[in-house]
Amino acid sequence: MNLQIKDILKSMDYGPAPEASDEVGKWLSAAPKNGFGHFIGGKFTTAKKDGTFAVTNPASDEELARVALGTDSDVDAAVKAATNAFPAWSGLDGHERARYLYALARHIQKHSRFLSVLETMDNGKTIRETRDIDVPLVARHFYHHAGWAELLDTDFEGYKPVGVCGQIIPWNFPLLMLAWKIAPALAAGNTVVLKPAEQTPLTAIAFAEICHEIGLPEGVVNIVQGDGSTGSALCKHKGIAKIAFTGSTDVGRIIREQTAGSGKKISLELGGKSPFIVFPDADLDAAVEGVVDAIWFNQGEVCCAGSRVLVQEGVAELFFDKLRARMKTLRVGDPLDKTMDIGAVVSHEQRERIGALVETGKSEGATLWQYEGSVPSNGSFCRPGFFTGSEPASTVSQEEIFGPIAVTMTFRTPAEAVEIANNTRYGLAASIWTENINLAVDVAARTKAGIVWINETNIFDAAAGFGGYRESGFGREGGREGLYEYLKPEWEGVGKARADEPFAASGHTDAGHQIAETDGIDRTPKLYVGGKQARPDSGYSYAVRGKNDAIIGHAGLGNRKDIRNAVEAASKASGWGASTGHNRAQVLYYLGENLSARKVEFAGLLSSSTGASAKAAAEETDRALRRIFWYAAYADKYDGAVHATQSQHVTIAMNEPWGVMGIVCPDEMPLLSLVSLTLPALAMGNRVVVVPSQRHPLLATNLYQVIDTSDVPGGVFNIVTGERDALAGTLAKHDGVDALWYCGSTEGSLMVERASTGNLKAVWADGGVTRDWRDKRSGQGREYLRRATQVKNIWLPYGE
Repeated sequence: MNLQIKDILKSMDYGPAPEASDEVGKWLSAAPKNGFGHFIGGKFTTAKKDGTFAVTNPASDEELARVALGTDSDVDAAVKAATNAFPAWSGLDGHERARYLYALARHIQKHSRFLSVLETMDNGKTIRETRDIDVPLVARHFYHHAGWAELLDTDFEGYKPVGVCGQIIPWNFPLLMLAWKIAPALAAGNTVVLKPAEQTPLTAIAFAEICHEIGLPEGVVNIVQGDGSTGSALCKHKGIAKIAFTGSTDVGRIIREQTAGSGKKISLELGGKSPFIVFPDADLDAAVEGVVDAIWFNQGEVCCAGSRVLVQEGVAELFFDKLRARMKTLRVGDPLDKTMDIGAVVSHEQRERIGALVETGKSEGATLWQYEGSVPSNGSFCRPGFFTGSEPASTVSQEEIFGPIAVTMTFRTPAEAVEIANNTRYGLAASIWTENINLAVDVAARTKAGIVWINETNIFDAAAGFGGYRESGFGREGGREGLYEYLKPEWEGVGKARADEPFAASGHTDAGHQIAETDGIDRTPKLYVGGKQARPDSGYSYAVRGKNDAIIGHAGLGNRKDIRNAVEAASKASGWGASTGHNRAQVLYYLGENLSARKVEFAGLLSSSTGASAKAAAEETDRALRRIFWYAAYADKYDGAVHATQSQHVTIAMNEPWGVMGIVCPDEMPLLSLVSLTLPALAMGNRVVVVPSQRHPLLATNLYQVIDTSDVPGGVFNIVTGERDALAGTLAKHDGVDALWYCGSTEGSLMVERASTGNLKAVWADGGVTRDWRDKRSGQGREYLRRATQVKNIWLPYGE
């Protein structure tokens, strides 16, 4: 019998190819008697015998080490060390900081084999992944951000480091998540206190040794191990200026609530339920390999895993047949064996959670197809698989399984594919498979996700931002957009505390006061919703007082139902964001022209409303006009970028509008502040629901007459007058509001940040600190445009 090579390859079995763990074993054996301590102020602390926890190998259940459990006092000591180190570190020349980052990158490469083995033993992922993906990317992040440290003064002029950064990382990519957070923080001039996941702290400890090895100044990097209580102490600490968190959406909500009103900058990279969309013209064999990388990579413990596989129904059965055949060839076993495709999930608790969701999927009627090969009896191994027959509303279609189990659904048309893809509260990533580039780009634009891969999946690089939409969090990590998370404008938070006197709008006019004399017929301003004047749902108006406390008019007393109606109107006006920047610019120019024709009237109203002199009122009106034209000019000029990623891709960073934005305006300079806040949002394609100055709302109600004559589509600009914080709280809680800007009191800032925890919308609150709205840096600028957009990175294969 003459066997051909192709037949032999099919019948051959793999021999073992273990990676040696001797060096890691020696390192673990040499650990201090009571276990590893924390790394604080450039030194390791001494662990207390009764204050440690065990770290186990998930592939064998073997105890690897004991590690100190961080207490409030440990966190406090680490924050103090970082605080003491901050002035000198942030004061270094960018080149000096870059040299340390370069040294970290080089020493990570020198220790790459050790780190790969340690990560595999600590986490359970395969050595192929740690060796070929994770550790090289770790070094890449430090190299990339060393470059940003060099360029900070020129490319981020007008920005400064935020201070001491608290960073909390998950267990699925322990060392890589550390690099994602520490590298940009150090490049920007910050110092850090990092808490690794309690399941996987060992590579963070090894990294601390590297920091000591290269002579990183004491206190610049501090690492405190611990559980959720340690992370909570870090989030609550008053010495922390910024919290960066990667983990579950539920914990993200807790952190949002813990930090509300504290003035801490916050970025959250949370869960996902990412669609993997296969069109009928796709290379199906390549797409099957894409599923392997999307959901079976890293045991499916990936926040951006392509866990919802959507296949066009014409090719669905063929595709599922191919997927079942490919699943049979997977190898599940010892992650230190270089022939294995899938290792162990991080813990028995995680395996049980995955199993419970699998049982739920089966009980709801879906069919489970699962790997039938051998799986080790020891350790926390989980058989990979996928469901067919699942529905979009099924539990397993909506909940993040965070394991090697995918759900599948079918669709008929591209529009239906997009509808199913967006039928989730998450919005982290998506993968699109088609040979039609027009279709790919069109679907990418319509998919609500922060990262979109075309004909590939799970590609990462330090030069491209990573982060999601909706309940997948806000903020970006990596690239230029990621560095902004560790910087703040020099003007932000340096103004005076707002003298915010109590305000309670009465729905019944005080009979002892008479409305000031007016020229002409009495007019009752209304709300402005959906391009039309609308009476407030309450049926009440409140007296508006001006100069010398005289009543100069009345404004509608809006309530939560008026906010609801305004948000609905704004949601329907989605064509504004889909229009070109040029078209939006023309409308905004027209708005400026029409306001200019009535500037004498507005200046007079400003004077009578606020008591400002005629000269000051005229100057504010002129500044408002100039600001309208400035943002109109930027409507088609705030460009995205093509990131220079390490691999052959065109990685396009698109600035996309949030969608519906709530904007809550202060009382000071009521016309200029309103224009300064609404125009950047409109220029970027957002629709706005505006709560104008509660004391001086007539500027806004007169403005809607200008809007009516300026071709602004109905629903793009909505105005609801009334009590600021009552309306702001409703906006913060509303699921239809995608982002919120708040300028008001300290208490109000806390309130809106706390109220936004349910839907995790991005909130930009001023903490009760005034801005100089006349200033071109604090009152206008690219920071406003950046805050009015979210970045979507689209990865297109390019070149050979």
